[in-house]
Parts: sequence; structure tokens; C-alpha cells
Amino acid sequence: MVDYTKFRNINRGYMKLEVWKRSLDLHKEVWKILKSTEVDFKLRSQLSNASQSVSSNIAEGYSRRSIKEYIQFLYIALASLSETLTRLIGFKITDQLSEKTYQQIDELHYEVENKLLRLIESLEKKREDGTWTD
Repeated sequence: MVDYTKFRNINRGYMKLEVWKRSLDLHKEVWKILKSTEVDFKLRSQLSNASQSVSSNIAEGYSRRSIKEYIQFLYIALASLSETLTRLIGFKITDQLSEKTYQQIDELHYEVENKLLRLIESLEKKREDGTWTD
């Protein structure tokens, strides 16, 4: 795993989250596909934005320091994951993405999706039992 910065504080705690790191890996893989595929600018932009939105929303939610807002932003990240997968499926069914490449990125997507679902579940439990501190 890459360490993106040497600077640390309470606001940068999301950088320790495996789901955040892996969501950046997903964006990197999506970008590789976009660089190697003849895709119109709008579709390229939409897919890139959707994949990058996952890590961005994890970071923004974390930095809000409110459990309610954090969970809300994690659900937005989950929605961006769904958008990313739907657009990738579109690439696959229009033969712009090989089956092998699609399977590889689908595995990474599934990993990020499950890590995100587990994080949401954990935070919802903390909210319900009152163990979260802002």
C-alpha cells in the first residue's frame, strides 16, 4: 500500500482505512481502462468521476466528525460504487472491455463494496449503542 503523505492529524484518519485505500486502487484501475480505450470525453469523465467519488466521499464523511453525516457520505460512496459498476458493465456489453479485464476490476469493486458495507454496519451499530464519540 502507498502512503500518500507523511502528515497526520485527526482529520486525516480516513487515510488509515483499508476501504479508502482500496477505493483509490479501484479508481486507478478504472483510469487505466479509460486511458487504453477509445471512449468519448463525456463517458470518460462520468466513469472517472464516479470511481473517484468513492474515496472522496469516504474522506469527506470522516472529516465531518458527525456519525450521522459520516454514514450519509458512506452511503453516497456506495451509490458511486454502483454507478461505477453500471458504467463498467456498459463498457463490457458494448465490447469496449474484455471479459478478463472486466472480471479483474469486478473483483476489486466487490472487495471495496463489501469493506464499505462492513464499515457502514459497524458505524450504524456504534450509533445505535451510543459508543460513537464526535
